[in-house]
Amino acid sequence: MSSGTNATYEERLTVPIRWWVQATMFLATIWIAFIVATPAWVAWGATAVCVLLTLMMFVNIGRARVAVEDGVLYADAAHIDLSFLSTPEVLDAEQTRRAAGMEADARAFFLLRPYLKQSVRVRIDDPRDPAPYWLIASRRPGELVAVLSDGMLQQTTAPTS
Repeated sequence: MSSGTNATYEERLTVPIRWWVQATMFLATIWIAFIVATPAWVAWGATAVCVLLTLMMFVNIGRARVAVEDGVLYADAAHIDLSFLSTPEVLDAEQTRRAAGMEADARAFFLLRPYLKQSVRVRIDDPRDPAPYWLIASRRPGELVAVLSDGMLQQTTAPTS
């Protein structure tokens, strides 16, 4: 259901470069440990498996997408119309840690990544939705909140047909 709003935002929650560097160093260490203790074909085979598993894990973790398009908020595979949202707020690192930990509501929807410290909490204003809010990690939480607020304002002021 398209609302005709023009507020747009898109972000991929990709794995940071430092994780790739650390993984490369770790995999090199694994290869060295294997090459001195096993036949070369075992070392290369085991290292290839480790590289493949690491690539699959990083690509899977980093493929999550946060977007606001056509009046809908997308958080990875989940989506919700902006008309059901209220009160988006930026959470700093400490607030995110608390909101995802000791203050978390088990019914809430979470899209978090350990390498992203800030997030956006968006309250759900739909009595049929059991989730009280969504907590979404972001590299640009201020921009996401601005787009959400703008999109929600456009939906409330848009003429109904």
